[in-house]
Amino acid sequence: MKKIFLMVLFSCSLLGFAQTVTEPANNPKEWSQATEPFRIAGNLYYVGTYDLASYLIVTEKGNILINTGLANSLSIIKENIKALGFDYKSIKILLLTQAHFDHLGAMSEIKKETGAKLYVDEKDADALETGGKLDYELGKYGISFKPVKPDFLLKNNDKIKLGNTTLTMLHHPGHTKGSCSFIFDTKDKNSSYKILIANMPSIIVDRKFSEIASYKDIQKDYTETFKAMKKLDFDLWVASHASQFELHDKRKSGAPYNPKIFMDKSKFFKNLEDLENIFLEKIKN
Repeated sequence: MKKIFLMVLFSCSLLGFAQTVTEPANNPKEWSQATEPFRIAGNLYYVGTYDLASYLIVTEKGNILINTGLANSLSIIKENIKALGFDYKSIKILLLTQAHFDHLGAMSEIKKETGAKLYVDEKDADALETGGKLDYELGKYGISFKPVKPDFLLKNNDKIKLGNTTLTMLHHPGHTKGSCSFIFDTKDKNSSYKILIANMPSIIVDRKFSEIASYKDIQKDYTETFKAMKKLDFDLWVASHASQFELHDKRKSGAPYNPKIFMDKSKFFKNLEDLENIFLEKIKN
């Protein structure tokens, strides 16, 4: 009887591991469209799709990749890294701005292929390990990306160091429980830059915040995130989506290296103000 019980338990375990990943369909075509990779500033490069931003930070000790787009972004990211003259297998650290399928769809595969360590905001760990099932809103899609286990959990202001680069993780929850931004210093032969990789706090849920039982602190988190982001100091900024910082208006394919086009701090704060106004309108009801 004990043997039969163990066999049944083992079978159930296999079924659990074999759960199907169903990435939400009908996404904007720009999410899967290839675009030219390029150098943003110093050791920071854009290697993502037309709209889903992925960033490569190159150091003498290996490289850091931030965000991986949809599952089908894998080949685009690989080709973009190669086109820039870097080795895909030199990725040592993986980072993430939010635990949604459109920003980590290829994370599991890249982690497996490169052996890189995954560092994430601790509040998004559950969503990562369940393939998104525990997300307060997108969990309605079930398992929307391959579950992936983080190697290191981060808290606000924790540092991630590789070679000559040190990033600071900024906890900016609301969009997800563990949404975060990164800030770091870089330089080229002419200048030094403080760069913000921002996760903009957009609202994705139609329900009232009071109705979200699985995320009771969502309104408080958004409030604190807006407060914190309004105090940020930086020289250049980019974001989780190319459209959020108007990448393709600022830079056309084949354009020369020009960090100054990303120095529009006023645009960041205007975008942040617009999002906060949406938030304030929502909590009135």
